[in-house]
Amino acid sequence: MFKLSAEEQLFELKKGVVDLVSESELLAKLKDAMKKKKPLIIKAGFDPSRPDIHIGHTVLINKLKQFQELGHHVVFLIGDFTAMIGDPSGRNQTRPALTQEECIENAKTYAVQVFKILDKDKTEISYNSTWMNKFSARDFIKLTSQYTVARMLERDDFSKRYKEQVPISVHELLYPLVQGYDSVALKSDVELGGTDQRFNLLVGRELQKSYGVAQQCIMTTPILEGLDGVQKMSKSLNNYIAIDDSPKEMFGKTMRLSDELMMRYYELLTDITVSELAKLKEDVASGVKHPRDVKVELAKTFVARFHSAKDAEQAEDEFNRVFAAGGIPDDIPEVLVAPESEIGIMSLLVKIGLASSNGEAKRAIEGKAVEIRGEKITNWKMVVALNSGDSFVMRNGKKKYAKVVVK
Repeated sequence: MFKLSAEEQLFELKKGVVDLVSESELLAKLKDAMKKKKPLIIKAGFDPSRPDIHIGHTVLINKLKQFQELGHHVVFLIGDFTAMIGDPSGRNQTRPALTQEECIENAKTYAVQVFKILDKDKTEISYNSTWMNKFSARDFIKLTSQYTVARMLERDDFSKRYKEQVPISVHELLYPLVQGYDSVALKSDVELGGTDQRFNLLVGRELQKSYGVAQQCIMTTPILEGLDGVQKMSKSLNNYIAIDDSPKEMFGKTMRLSDELMMRYYELLTDITVSELAKLKEDVASGVKHPRDVKVELAKTFVARFHSAKDAEQAEDEFNRVFAAGGIPDDIPEVLVAPESEIGIMSLLVKIGLASSNGEAKRAIEGKAVEIRGEKITNWKMVVALNSGDSFVMRNGKKKYAKVVVK
């Protein structure tokens, strides 16, 4: 059942982890699992707030897969009940809750997409509505009695909103408690989450203790920045790569990455070792490898992982055919711009002379005439990052081109 010793498992599992509470507890659990020949229950919850799983989610899902390959039992928990509350994590205002119908539809796609990474035969798909829908008013009162308001306000986003007198709805205070109760119901040994979930994961530990269940260890993984390199990957910000994107879309979006962000994606989303990553950065800096070629390999890695090696080759050929071999004039003007952490796509079009006003830029985007790095832009609210040393081609219509160089 277990191919590695408890110590060897712990060494592998710690890679890429930000928080581990606690290392000694996890080692003890791993030793006990080996002694009893009984796998640990590893839980990670995902609210179906959107129908797509994007590659930002896969940082965490890859860690689940690692536990799975080491012989442990993985529970992919779909928070269809908690999604109807709305998790305010990392936000300074309430996130709108979803209807039950929206949750059900989004959850259907999650249950399918996750098996592009996890082993279907070794994964348990669970829904927290299974037990939460059975909760009576008395059950909820008992749950809320396990935690104090003062402790709840220790959570960064709640604390910030309280100090700034931004309203906090009572139902939001229930979210960490319900997520924590999931750990009680599943009797999880380890719970995984992004760094923004640390508070909620710790609540789970406390509730398990209150309900007489062995306390889980918690692990947090890094939050992946979106394509803009500024904010975390999010579909609502249009800075994401969905694992269900077509090979062409996935390849094109990856090619939009800045050179710096490309290395971050290599670090968090591939199997590259620390020494290999250091060598790759050195080769790019010295000119031994061209950043574009390294980015192409990353794009092909993603397409091959979520589609096939054949699709990856075809996506590269198509990208080269359209954006390298033809369609773009050789004498397009080069525009130098200063680095900016974020700039609206309309403002950028005006800045580089591809539109005379925001109004013209908006109309061009709505008319699907604007492309950046070969990808058509349809959201006029989109923001991009201008990172020093980056360069890319933009176009507005069939004849207006500009090569943007960030210095």
